[in-house]
Amino acid sequence: DEPTSVLTPQEVAQLFATLRQLAAGGCSILYISHKLHEIRDLCDTATILRGGKVVATCDPARETPKSLAEMMIGTNLKQVMRPARAFGADRLIVDGLSLDGEGDFGISLRDVRFAVRAGEIFGIAGVAGNGQNELLQALSGERTATPASAIVLDGKPVASLPITGRRARGLSAVPEERNGHAAVAEFTLAENTVLTGRRRMGLASNGFINHGAAAAYAARIIEAFGVRATGPDALAASLSGGNLQKFVMGREILQQPDVLVVSQPTWGVDAGAAAAIHQALADLAATGSAIVVISQDLDELVSICDRLAVINEGRLSHTLDAASASADEIGLLMGGIHGDPVATAELADLAGAAAHVHQA
Repeated sequence: DEPTSVLTPQEVAQLFATLRQLAAGGCSILYISHKLHEIRDLCDTATILRGGKVVATCDPARETPKSLAEMMIGTNLKQVMRPARAFGADRLIVDGLSLDGEGDFGISLRDVRFAVRAGEIFGIAGVAGNGQNELLQALSGERTATPASAIVLDGKPVASLPITGRRARGLSAVPEERNGHAAVAEFTLAENTVLTGRRRMGLASNGFINHGAAAAYAARIIEAFGVRATGPDALAASLSGGNLQKFVMGREILQQPDVLVVSQPTWGVDAGAAAAIHQALADLAATGSAIVVISQDLDELVSICDRLAVINEGRLSHTLDAASASADEIGLLMGGIHGDPVATAELADLAGAAAHVHQA
């Protein structure tokens, strides 16, 4: 079940070679994944589930990712339209950001540097557990850092400001964990809008919540992002993971932030909802917002980002052009290879061996 979520592309090739060897020896393998290119590359037959029911069985090699996705969602998959954009000045600058990890398993950020321009979508790739959560916390204001100039938002240093201060300056953020971090399960959807939109959307003033405005905003999110819920008064706990993901993404995107930082934007949603979220991010960038997307899904980053970098053990790689970056190059960076010729050659040999087994 989703065995490649914490693997580099080179490691995926090795895993697939092993699975093919097992199958050739008579082992039956049930492979569960939302990554359609993996299903097409590896599997002999595919069964499509929708709403807990089998809706199709096919030879995935004869299908396209689009046709498989349309079987999954039961309708035509809309292609993401990327409006023409002219990049502006840097809106978010991260310059020498370092932060100690928390707890036994925390990852320390080490001299992280990158900049995101107005109208740009900047991706951060990496195997899970390499500092993505710590970076999100540092950018959102959950954890402050010094000096204040380590993070600059529209020309103003903000690294020492907490969340409320950064949101007042135009930054919004969506953490990876939906329940308990992005949303409070015991709150209604309307109440959950107040958590982050009380100032920007006018949902509270002088310490009092405007319940009508909060309910109206929640209804707007539900409608715009196709959230399956009974209404603004539905508890967040009553939503499926995918629908709560759509809600929290919509809650931040519709605030039209100047800078948006999101982690795993399409986690747990179907192909149709993922396309809708990608479209919403592209539309937001077209208005001049600067967007940072942290994701373990390399295909997602390559498809929606203008530039990207790779995080490994709290260090950020050099910046790559998303359109021309190769999976091999990104995979080496994900594995911690930063220009080491010996290690690069060793990984290349491993990838070549996996390809040889696949051909055999």
